[in-house]
Amino acid sequence: MRAGRRLSGMAELPLHGGKCPAWLFRRMRELAKGICEVLLEEFGEEELLRRVADPYWFQSFGCALGFDWHSSGLTTTTCAALKEALEKLNAEARVVGGKGKASRGTIAELNLLAEKLNIQERKLREFVRATKLSAKVDNSLVQDGFEIYHHSFAFTKKSWAVVQQGMNVKVARRYHWVSHELDSFVRDPHAAIVSDKRSHTLNLA
Repeated sequence: MRAGRRLSGMAELPLHGGKCPAWLFRRMRELAKGICEVLLEEFGEEELLRRVADPYWFQSFGCALGFDWHSSGLTTTTCAALKEALEKLNAEARVVGGKGKASRGTIAELNLLAEKLNIQERKLREFVRATKLSAKVDNSLVQDGFEIYHHSFAFTKKSWAVVQQGMNVKVARRYHWVSHELDSFVRDPHAAIVSDKRSHTLNLA
């Protein structure tokens, strides 16, 4: 992985079906709650977003919560656990969206939480634009053969981050975005792209 202001990386994420066992997810959620509580107290909401957008930290976080490190399910399950953990903490940093049908409810969730968290209308419009454009870029402008099926949008009153994942026949590819220092949605916008599936890609972003 190349370090710097813009990161890109390669790591294999085999595509696995099935569902996380309920007993495991409960434990992941509670552990995520404890980790986030300490992180928020020590470093604040903005640092949480930066870490979510860091593929090394995110992958390590999912492993620490107890999920299989070598599976596409780490992305979806970790985001779901983080979403519920932050809700339980009543934190000012939140996550909306998720896998499949949940991803299509992202904007509706944003609107509800914006009112609850007293987010300004101008900032809400920015968030709605960000969730739409990040999904559109990774689904359409990055023509790599992966179709987005998971979209999680993390945000505070100031900033946002996106973790989304696409799939092809056997492999998943994870895309990380963060608003800090983002200059454009179409000029090298990603914080990172995580996949070991190498093929010819037409990247219009």
